Amino acid sequence: MSQTVKAVKLSSFGGPEVMKLVDVTVGDPGPGQARVRHHAIGLNFIDIYQRSGVYPNALPAVLGMEGAGVVEAAGPSPTSSLVIGSLMRIIRWGLMRSPGLCRPGSW
Repeated sequence: MSQTVKAVKLSSFGGPEVMKLVDVTVGDPGPGQARVRHHAIGLNFIDIYQRSGVYPNALPAVLGMEGAGVVEAAGPSPTSSLVIGSLMRIIRWGLMRSPGLCRPGSW
């Protein structure tokens, strides 16, 4: 079941004015993915570089590379030990293209 969440989205590079708080639909997790309800996120100095274009990434993108929360749903995976309700921390490199869905290697 897809959900609507809030995200800080960039459609262009620039100053703080390019950051927009938007509603984003997060779908059901696919194979090897988990959907995490974030309880804490980190926006750090590297996000300033990414926002300004010093470290350019594909746009549109969502700011944030760190988070902690609870697994709400998990897609099918024969090797996954994810349990709904488990606590999870997420640290990834680069801007996120789809907030709320995580793939192996980013958790």
